Amino acid sequence: MTSQTAIESTGSGDKAPAAPSDAPQASGLRGHPWFTLITVAVGVMMVALDGTIVAIANPAIQKDLKASFADVQWITNGYFLALAVSLITAGKLGDRFGHRQTFLIGVTGFAAASGAIGLSSSIAAVVTFRVLQGLFGALLMPAALGLLRATFPAEKLNMAIGIWGMVIGASTAGGPILGGVLVEHVNWQSVFFINVPVGALALVLGLLILRDHRAENAPRSFDVLGIALLSGAMFCLVWALIKAPAWGWGDGKTWTFIGVSAVGFVLFSFWETKVKEPLIPLGLFRSVPLSAGVVLMVLMAIAFMGGLFFVTFYLQNVHGMSPIDAGLHLLPLTGMMIVASPLAGVAITKLGPRVPLAGGMIATAVAMYGMSTLKGDTGSGVMSIWFGLLGLGLAPVMVGATEVIVGNAPMELSGVAGGLQQAAMQIGGSLGTAVLGAVMASKVDSDLAGNWKDAGLPQLTPAQLGQASEAVQVGVAPVAKGTPGAIAAKIADVAHDTFISGMSLASLVACGVAAVAVFVALLTKRGENAEAGAGAAHI
Repeated sequence: MTSQTAIESTGSGDKAPAAPSDAPQASGLRGHPWFTLITVAVGVMMVALDGTIVAIANPAIQKDLKASFADVQWITNGYFLALAVSLITAGKLGDRFGHRQTFLIGVTGFAAASGAIGLSSSIAAVVTFRVLQGLFGALLMPAALGLLRATFPAEKLNMAIGIWGMVIGASTAGGPILGGVLVEHVNWQSVFFINVPVGALALVLGLLILRDHRAENAPRSFDVLGIALLSGAMFCLVWALIKAPAWGWGDGKTWTFIGVSAVGFVLFSFWETKVKEPLIPLGLFRSVPLSAGVVLMVLMAIAFMGGLFFVTFYLQNVHGMSPIDAGLHLLPLTGMMIVASPLAGVAITKLGPRVPLAGGMIATAVAMYGMSTLKGDTGSGVMSIWFGLLGLGLAPVMVGATEVIVGNAPMELSGVAGGLQQAAMQIGGSLGTAVLGAVMASKVDSDLAGNWKDAGLPQLTPAQLGQASEAVQVGVAPVAKGTPGAIAAKIADVAHDTFISGMSLASLVACGVAAVAVFVALLTKRGENAEAGAGAAHI
């Protein structure tokens, strides 16, 4: 399918983007492709890092601010939810007003919100500013991809996306290690303060280097109703999944929100076929590879983000590791992603995305199965095998799925495509934390009372059992002050065994999700519209 055909199929216009030969040439720093890549990488690094660095800080935040398990989930889910709800709209803003402007606003706002979190003294303030972080992060993520698409010529675009994906993968995987160092040697607030100088650097580089590019057929209006319908539908869906453990899966409130979400998606789809300039031209999904890439990103993030959420509690609360030790134990995951991402980029360039993506999801499925076998006394060597295999599996998916989505979209929809790519990952991360959290909570609730009784411990009242269950869901033994040592040891054993059984079941669910993703990966292929991207600068 040619670029012109793609544009017609989306209903976004009759004219093709200007040919690469018509594009302006870069002079000096302004608009230089590789300096542009460095600049957007610095900004994107902050957003990707914050997706996982907080996982290591969660136990410290929970203890310092006396937060509940649900509160801790909201520190992660609020961030992912804000990103997911606003990414596509932010991509549209970039297509309309220019990706340079949206990137710079996003970087500035993200750094400011990070500093505000570090100054917060309540869990409500932390969650509020995490939501703002997500909103500003949504501005800069698709803008970064749009800038790369407009700056690099077709023959260099895959390489640029590969390096961009490596930065995201390394930042995502490196978050727990950096978080561990900061939490142990400074405090949990430093996890957020570190974004302030990084954001300042990205802003200065952006002002000096980034050149604004706008496609000839860029949108001229906004689909306000479409934005409202899509945002409301996604919010209701994730809200239902997050609240289901507390409300119950059979509760009317849970299914009311799910039902409202479904109606919202249906109305959004109908409206997009009627509006002149839709938020997401549905013709975009006529590209099977693009659609498969979006689904693949969702499934990958469910398995990865959801699984990682519990691993940090396993390492710190069950094994008793310090934050930095927990981060170091995840080094095989980090290191493998850093090494494998550029190699995956080379493999995808030579072989196309299908085989590397399918192989990556197979490795991810095996790794998640291995993580389901972890016990309270599992050694570091065995853990390293499964963490390293997970990093090896995730690397080609991070790189390849991005190329599949962005490369199969026409130039004037590069912001929307970037928003879709990032929204898929963030929705998957939020769903992974919510769904696997629900699996964990359900398993702990069903097993704790029986395990407690079998250990010969004093019977708990329903209220006490509920409080104990909440503690066990994060691997904490609910030992009351003054409890005799022998009884305290029994309580710890019960709590850890029950937590591990819940984590094992959640890991098996993640394994199943990754296995489904293998078949989705087989539907992908190299981007057909990358040649519409630019060569807007001289390399």
